[in-house]
Amino acid sequence: MRKTIMALLLTAIIGGKAHAADGDKYFGIAPGIMYERGMEITAGMEWETRNHKAWEFFGNYYLKWEECGNCGHVCPETFWRSYNTWALGAAYKPCVLRRRNTVGRLRLGLSAGSDRNEMIGGVHAGYEHNYRLKSGVIIYWQAKTDLMINCRDLFRTGIAIGIKLPIG
Repeated sequence: MRKTIMALLLTAIIGGKAHAADGDKYFGIAPGIMYERGMEITAGMEWETRNHKAWEFFGNYYLKWEECGNCGHVCPETFWRSYNTWALGAAYKPCVLRRRNTVGRLRLGLSAGSDRNEMIGGVHAGYEHNYRLKSGVIIYWQAKTDLMINCRDLFRTGIAIGIKLPIG
């Protein structure tokens, strides 16, 4: 199964059509690490508009781990069951840097979701830097800060690294 997935990903990267135009659509996925003791994964759809600006509609899952009270280490039980949230949202990404095969964008967005008990909201701000490969696939990194409302963490800050695959 792992070989099949790697072969499909490699085919998409090498065999894709190279183009850059307004209206490009991408599916992206990016795992990230957040301060303090958190990790997340974000998957989303992105539409480029004029002047390399973009809109993104995303889903996010966040996991925060804590040390075990019994042994003082991070156990599987405290890692997976400590604190989890999910959210759906949208982000506007104005272009602030444009060079050959790279685009730097601010990422400004809002989200809403839930932890296990109640509804949460989020205001997101950050910077995203994209590197377009010859095949049209984009490798990117994000430096981000999230202001979370009605959540255990008021501020989350961290970095994520991801890939965007062209659609259609």
